[in-house]
Amino acid sequence: MMKPKFHQEKCSVFSAGQKVLVCPAQICGFRPVTMTPAELSITFFFQMAFILGVSRLVGILARRIGQPQVVGEMIAGVAMGPSLFGYFCPSLQGMIFPKASLSLLYVLAQFGVGLYMFLVGLEFQTSHFRGRLRSAASVSAAGMIAPFLLGSVIAYFLLRVPGIFSEKTRPFEAMLFMGAAMSITAFPMLARIIHERGISGTPLGTLALAAGAIDDAAAWCVLALVLASFGKGASVAVVAIGGGILYAAVLTLFGRKLLAPLHRMVERDGGVRERSLGIVLMLYTFGAWFTDFIGIHAVFGGFLLGAMMPRGLLTSGLRRVLEPFVVVFLLPIFFCYSGLNTRLDMVNTPALLGIAVLVLLASILGKGGACWAAARLNGEDQRTALGVGTLMNARGLMELIILNIGLQEGVIQPPLFAIMVLMAIVTTLMTSPIFEWVYRRGGEEPAPVPQPAAVE
Repeated sequence: MMKPKFHQEKCSVFSAGQKVLVCPAQICGFRPVTMTPAELSITFFFQMAFILGVSRLVGILARRIGQPQVVGEMIAGVAMGPSLFGYFCPSLQGMIFPKASLSLLYVLAQFGVGLYMFLVGLEFQTSHFRGRLRSAASVSAAGMIAPFLLGSVIAYFLLRVPGIFSEKTRPFEAMLFMGAAMSITAFPMLARIIHERGISGTPLGTLALAAGAIDDAAAWCVLALVLASFGKGASVAVVAIGGGILYAAVLTLFGRKLLAPLHRMVERDGGVRERSLGIVLMLYTFGAWFTDFIGIHAVFGGFLLGAMMPRGLLTSGLRRVLEPFVVVFLLPIFFCYSGLNTRLDMVNTPALLGIAVLVLLASILGKGGACWAAARLNGEDQRTALGVGTLMNARGLMELIILNIGLQEGVIQPPLFAIMVLMAIVTTLMTSPIFEWVYRRGGEEPAPVPQPAAVE
C-alpha cells in the first residue's frame, strides 16, 4: 500500500505493519502532499460540512444587517481562506483544506457556478432584451471603456512601484490586464442579487443582466489578449473570441428550434423527468466545456444555454428541480475556493493603502458612474439608471477569478492582488444598501414582465 506523503510540522508519523497511522483529522498538523482516493473522500465530506455550516451562519448574519445571502457567502469564503481563518489558525486551516484536495473543490466550484448561471439564463427575458438592446449595449460599452481607461492609466504609473507587477510584465500588458480587471462585473453575484430581489424579469433586472453579460464577455476577451502576449500564443485570443462568437451565434440563431423537441417531450411527460433532465445536464456540461475550453469561462456557456431554452413547463420544471441543490450546496463551494486564494494582509504600508484608495475611487467612478450616465442618455428613468449603475459596480468573485489568473500567470504580484481584492469586496458590499436606497426612493418594486409564450 502506498503511504501518503506529509509535511511534518509538530509530530512524527507512526507506522504499524503496512498501515500508516496519523492523528485523527490530522489534528497534530500534518498536511498531505498527495492523497489516495479514500483519503480525498474523507477530507471532502468534512470540508463540505464545514463550508455549508460557515456559509449558512455568515449568510444569516449578513441578512440581519441588510446584506443579501450571496454577500454573506462571499465574506464566508474569504473568511475561510488565509485572510482570516488561515491567518489565526494556519495549521487547522491547512488540515481542513489540504492543498491536495483543492483540485476537487475547483472542479465542483466551476460546475456549480456554471449551473447556477444556467438557471439565471432560464429566467432571462430574451424578448425584453431585444427591446433594450441599445440601452444594454450602451451601458455595457460605458461600463467597459471608462474603467478600462482609468485602470490603464493607473497601471502605467504603478509600473514604477516595486512589487506591484512582475518584472517580465511589459507596459501594454500591465495596462490591458488592469483595465480588464477594473472593467469586470460580478456577473454571478449580480445575477444572485437580482434573483433574491425577485426582479429577474423586470426592465431593471433584464437590462443589468444583459449589460453585465456583454461586459464580462468583453473583459474575458481582453484577458485572452493579455495571456496571448504573455507567451500563450496568438491562438489563445483567436480561439477565445472566435469560439465565443460562434457559440453565441449558434444558440441565438438556432437554439430555440433545436431545443423545441425537448420542450415537447416535457409537455408529453407532464413535467421534467429523468430523461429530459439527463439531456439538459448533458447539454449544459457540453456548453460549459466548450466555453471553458476556448478560454472564456464556463458561466457563459451555462447562461447562454439557459437563455435559449424554450419557455414554459421546461424552464419552470428545471428551476424547481435544480435550484435548491445548486444554491444551497454548490455555490458555497465556489465562494470558498475563491476565498482560499485570497490574501488581504498584503496591504500593510501607507503607500499600498493609498494605492488601494485610488483604485477604489477610480473603480466606482469609472464603472458605476459611467453605467448610470449611459442608461440616462438612453432614456432610462433615474431609478433604473441608478439601479443599473449600482449593480454593475459590484465586482465580487468574478474579479477574484481574473485576479487569480493574473497572479498564477505572473502578470501581477501579491500586493496588487490584495489591493484589487479589497476593491472587489468594498464595491460588492456597497451594492445592496445603495440598491435598497434606490428602491425606497422609487416606491414599489416594478412588476415583472410576463413570461413569453411556450414554444410548441
